[in-house]
Amino acid sequence: MRRFALILFLILVLFALFSLYTISYLYDENLRLERNQLTLLSDVELYRTAAGESAASVGLLTLEVAELREARSRDAEQIRDLGIRLRRAESYARSATQSHYAVSASLRDTVILRDTVRDTVRIFHSSDAWSRVDGIIRDDSIGVTLRSVDTLFQVVHRVPRQFLCFRFGTKAIRQEIVSSNPHTELVYSEYVELKRNSRRRR
Repeated sequence: MRRFALILFLILVLFALFSLYTISYLYDENLRLERNQLTLLSDVELYRTAAGESAASVGLLTLEVAELREARSRDAEQIRDLGIRLRRAESYARSATQSHYAVSASLRDTVILRDTVRDTVRIFHSSDAWSRVDGIIRDDSIGVTLRSVDTLFQVVHRVPRQFLCFRFGTKAIRQEIVSSNPHTELVYSEYVELKRNSRRRR
């Protein structure tokens, strides 16, 4: 009788532990889906910093590897092309920028010797700390070379829940991106984190 009671007790303990694990998993999964829904429903926030730099704010999207393969197959393929297995990937971010240049440069004449034939053309040049523009004007054509350098600074932070004046827990995870090039404007950004406990398969 005592042995039967001990076995029954162990079964109840195992059942209780399994129930707690299931409840915890379902809670975490529900929280993940809630945050994903919030991220997908909200637009990317584009703004300017106090220094006038272009910046973007975007919510975190947490995906399982199976979800990445199904919904973001192009991203999954790009990760594989880098020689990285999906189960080893932690997260990835993607941003899009566009640059606007208003160039004003003075023209000057120069002589080019081509097979002992002298050809006079006009050239121009303009540059700053982030970009360089060089051009050459001939009789019926113009050639322009543009070189632009940009640095994107990214920081991921936690957004707490708020009730009245109290802040607690985590409502969402967001990524802030700042471009150092004043000619650059951020137009799109995305931050995706891969769920750890779903990376057993490739």
